[in-house]
Amino acid sequence: MSKLCFPGLTLLATVFLCVFSGATPKAPERQQGLNRGKYLVEEVARCWECHSPRDASGQADHSRWLQGGPLWFAPIHPVQDWAYSAPSIAGLGGFTEDQTLQVLETGIGPDGRPMRPPMHSYHLSREDAAAIVAYLKSLPAAAH
Repeated sequence: MSKLCFPGLTLLATVFLCVFSGATPKAPERQQGLNRGKYLVEEVARCWECHSPRDASGQADHSRWLQGGPLWFAPIHPVQDWAYSAPSIAGLGGFTEDQTLQVLETGIGPDGRPMRPPMHSYHLSREDAAAIVAYLKSLPAAAH
């Protein structure tokens, strides 16, 4: 009788593994995504230059990392629709994942219009945009 039950248990275990193994990313894969997102945000796009407030000496305030604030620079000549402050992007800053992916993949904001200058119009791959979203979600949101 145990020979008859064994194939049934093997099938059940196989189905269980197939269903649940892909439900959530494995820890190393998730960490790789976060590391890639951090690299893209901090080293490639350098989002902190606009999206992190400055301290009294003009340096990025690491205690409010990517939590938005007034821009420390302005255009020499007037630029139509220039944004003089950057929103918080830590914790996604009130944007949904889909809205953030749209901005990063198309350069189009949640309102259906291109992002206001000085924001760059990115056209990232879905993989890079998802890595950035994962990293931003991992950060504490600004306290308002």
